[in-house]
Amino acid sequence: MNKLTNIGLEKQDSVDIADKLNELLANYHIYYQNLRGFHWNIKGIHFFQLHAKYEELYNSALARIDALAERILTIGQKPLHTFSDYLRVSSIQEASSLTGDRETVEATHQNLSVIVSLERDILALAAERDDEGTVALVSEDINENEKTLWMLKAFLS
Repeated sequence: MNKLTNIGLEKQDSVDIADKLNELLANYHIYYQNLRGFHWNIKGIHFFQLHAKYEELYNSALARIDALAERILTIGQKPLHTFSDYLRVSSIQEASSLTGDRETVEATHQNLSVIVSLERDILALAAERDDEGTVALVSEDINENEKTLWMLKAFLS
């Protein structure tokens, strides 16, 4: 029996990597929905600045969600696709009733920190299993997310 996927990864490696990618996918979905809520409900002196920033961030998250799901499919596995799965798997919690600048930026920073931590775990696993496609995808995202974390921290300073 063939132990390789159609792209040459060991099948068990693809399962292990997909499990972590699905965890990241679930977290990204909750992060995305939190950003949508912040965008819709932000109030206060920084409304215009944060309303636009949250839209930028959720559009970026949406693109990342699609890329993650397609990578899971590429390595021969199935992406999670129900909100019940996302809520069950995600470490990020739903944020409700947050409308202030500081509290929404703090929540965004916390959510994104969870995502970067997961990405670092995936990066190490994918590198260990010679999955260069996943390494490239996640590495690019870490760089972007770290920059966003820096900016969010600067806002909070």
